Amino acid sequence: MRTISAVRAAMDPPRIHPALRSFADDCRATLLHGLAYLAALALVTVIVFHAAQPFAATLLGEESAPAAKPGFVAATRSHPAFAVSQFDSSGKTETYEVLRHPDGGRKDVLRWAAPGEAPIAELEIYRPGTEASQGLPPAAELAARIDPNGLRPLEAAGLIDSKFGAVALFAVRDDDAGQPRACLGFLKTIAQPSLRISGWSCQGETQPARRAGISCLLNRLVLLSAGGDPTLAELFARAELRRGSCGAPSGPATADWVMGLQNPRLRGSL
Repeated sequence: MRTISAVRAAMDPPRIHPALRSFADDCRATLLHGLAYLAALALVTVIVFHAAQPFAATLLGEESAPAAKPGFVAATRSHPAFAVSQFDSSGKTETYEVLRHPDGGRKDVLRWAAPGEAPIAELEIYRPGTEASQGLPPAAELAARIDPNGLRPLEAAGLIDSKFGAVALFAVRDDDAGQPRACLGFLKTIAQPSLRISGWSCQGETQPARRAGISCLLNRLVLLSAGGDPTLAELFARAELRRGSCGAPSGPATADWVMGLQNPRLRGSL
């Protein structure tokens, strides 16, 4: 039989030495303090990082800004949709470039220039997409093409007649001499189909000759491919019925306050 002392020893749990209990409490407290310190350090690091981002971006010149949308790019695989028949370019070579915009716009650009020389004439047929609402006004865009430096103001220079109707002319005046430059810009906007015909020409020795040259250039503009757009094909078909002559006008002149000697009406068949 077991003694009374043995029975008591079996019933009482073993006692932990006070020194060991104190050491365990110290370890637990140290661990909790360490975790709290690390959490606070992480929080401070996150706050400092976010607060320092604007200053770092300013120093590095990398402030956040919306990425610029791509503009018109050369479409080397696109076929020409227009042509100018029998245009008297005085031995200049014609170049054709197609530009497309991701938002649907297309520009067909014809230029005439001698090898190694600046162009003497440019014709652009622009079929706008949704990007048109974000661009410059037509007259401002034309001014930038005529004078890329933007040093001379663009002034209205009357109207000329063409198979597309009346076309507005623009001249760039020299501030020093007060005389119009030899080059004239032109602009015709058509609502249906949405189409803009513009450009400039430096051909001709006199102002009436330059005006007549632009009218002849527009009268000889023909459509090669409508690209499945029946309204574009109809526009050019109707325009051909009104095509004027590129020769000197015969018979008595019919002038008014809009179109006179400096804006000759070109009539007859080509």
